[in-house]
Amino acid sequence: MLKIYKKIYDKFGPQGWWPVISNNPKLEICIGAILTQNTSWKNVEKSIKNLEENNLLNLKQLKKIKTKKLALLIKSSGYYNQKARKIKEFVRFLSSNKKINRENLLNIWGIGPETADSILLYAYNQPIFVIDAYTKRIFERLGYKEQDYDNLQKFIIKNIPKKTKIYKEYHALLVKLGKEHCRTKPICNNCPLSSNCRTLTS
Repeated sequence: MLKIYKKIYDKFGPQGWWPVISNNPKLEICIGAILTQNTSWKNVEKSIKNLEENNLLNLKQLKKIKTKKLALLIKSSGYYNQKARKIKEFVRFLSSNKKINRENLLNIWGIGPETADSILLYAYNQPIFVIDAYTKRIFERLGYKEQDYDNLQKFIIKNIPKKTKIYKEYHALLVKLGKEHCRTKPICNNCPLSSNCRTLTS
């Protein structure tokens, strides 16, 4: 598992995730984790920019804004009516002063394991590995059978050092690999993991 990490790192270098543009990185990351559900990061960036320009990357203003108006500002991220509600539910949770942990996050409407884990890892620096579509696809092609979210997460965590910095970098590198090479239709030429791949396709 660490050899795979090193190969990707040597190819792409540090990714510096999570990218932020505001003075409130923790909240911005949380909102970004919700907005990135079922869409590309490019679309999320447009929504984040709109929120920043409207002074909405702060808790006080997010509480005050109407859900319909919020939805229009995040339209580029897709499913904007649902995501606006999810953001409002998340803001309500933050205002409740409940403990920020996985169990409580998963009890919020619209927050699933991937979103919860992204929030915990990138916003709150908790050592938990994020499993997304790229991660599942890459490890399946490498021959690992643990495709259930929890099982694949446990498998990866068991086989790498429990360090938040490594978790962040490893996940970000897998996203980079997924975008550059391990797409739905893979581009195997110059892929750093081509010698490890069990389903190599030209």
